Amino acid sequence: MIPKKIYLFSISSHPDAISINSLAISFFQPSIDFLELDYFIITSKQTSESLKQYPSNILKPALCISKATAKAYRDIGGKILEIGSGYGDDLALKIKEYPKSTRWLYLRAKVVASDFVLRCQEENYLIDEVIMYESRCSDTIQNVLVEDDAVLIFTSPSSVNCFLKKHKISSLHKVIVIGKTTALSLPKNTKYQISEKKNIESCFARLLHTNLFSSFVTLNLIQGLVSYARF
Repeated sequence: MIPKKIYLFSISSHPDAISINSLAISFFQPSIDFLELDYFIITSKQTSESLKQYPSNILKPALCISKATAKAYRDIGGKILEIGSGYGDDLALKIKEYPKSTRWLYLRAKVVASDFVLRCQEENYLIDEVIMYESRCSDTIQNVLVEDDAVLIFTSPSSVNCFLKKHKISSLHKVIVIGKTTALSLPKNTKYQISEKKNIESCFARLLHTNLFSSFVTLNLIQGLVSYARF
């Protein structure tokens, strides 16, 4: 049975949650020389929204970070090169399958959470970057009143950071996040679960099919595992 009070902090919504739009988006229209490019790198649906400002017939095939991102790009007439598993590290591996002479354009937000493009650039892969949009915390997420025993679903590091500007995550909250990067944005000792897949439906599947109270891990545990893996 799904708990009664579920707050979804995302730019998307869900009928079984109190959906809180976490970000306000400003789109840009930078000059892009499409003829000089082979492929796009796209890591968010907001990029596709911004690309609606350009003719669809000059769009390049795109390496997309997830199925949802790929769908958004298809919906505006774009072609898909490959689809990642939802993580920047996976995209870096896919980029390295192509010749270093391949000309990529990373269509990105002003602030990004992953440095996968920088790491590829340091290995001499030809990746240019252009800022397509900027996000800021919405008034909605900063002013929302959240019950102490509610379930909180965070879909990105920015949704966590925006929530924490005016709120705290209590020990009574049950937290579900999409992705390890989002998990690492939580305060230390926060108990949480990571959805099996990087989409909102997977978060609700987690609510339905697991014991919400006993199967949470703490941020300290994942940070310890990450630190251990570096040695």
